[in-house]
Amino acid sequence: MIKLLIAEDHQMVRAGLRALLEKAGDIEVVGEASNGQEAVLLTQKLAPHVLVMDIRMPILNGIQAAERIRGLKLPVNIVLLSMFSDEGLVHQALKSGAKGYVLKSAASEELLWAVRAAHRGETFLSGPVSAIVVDQALNPRMTGTSPDPFDNLSPREKEILQLIAEEHTSSEIGSMLAVSEKTVEKHRAHLMEKLGAKNLAGLVRLAVKYGLVDRETP
Repeated sequence: MIKLLIAEDHQMVRAGLRALLEKAGDIEVVGEASNGQEAVLLTQKLAPHVLVMDIRMPILNGIQAAERIRGLKLPVNIVLLSMFSDEGLVHQALKSGAKGYVLKSAASEELLWAVRAAHRGETFLSGPVSAIVVDQALNPRMTGTSPDPFDNLSPREKEILQLIAEEHTSSEIGSMLAVSEKTVEKHRAHLMEKLGAKNLAGLVRLAVKYGLVDRETP
């Protein structure tokens, strides 16, 4: 039996995923998380074989949570879910160590295939995502270039950028991450310099463009 954890911030979507996965017969859903931070904590607590996680989530998005889990060396294989197959997102997802990338628009059977593949330690990608990976392999970028500027950000800078885009103040971010407000302000200044943003609105636009937050975020 495959022990599985679901991480998705929309309760109705979580319920639908749970019903689909449990109906398969060889999958046991051992827990649910509503944000990336909970996903990391529950992975530590419940030790699932597979984590099915949405990319777009508050506090920590799916890619950041996957990076955190990899850093903790937790023995779980991750399948990421997304509405989008943007090249930058795919690149970040695979770099985070995810074993699967499934589009939410894909047939439900794809998610089951991805979960079973991940449990075996194999990689499964939805068709459009596979096409992107193949294109990258056949047409590699020049050495030293990167698909998106976020490759140059540290994990902490990505966390702070997401929280800024979610409209948290520097004081709130400092409390959430257990750092000083002054430290948050320094990180914000570094983010603006690295990403070439002139103001906070520019940072938010980049966070939306490169998948750190939902597209409808102001």
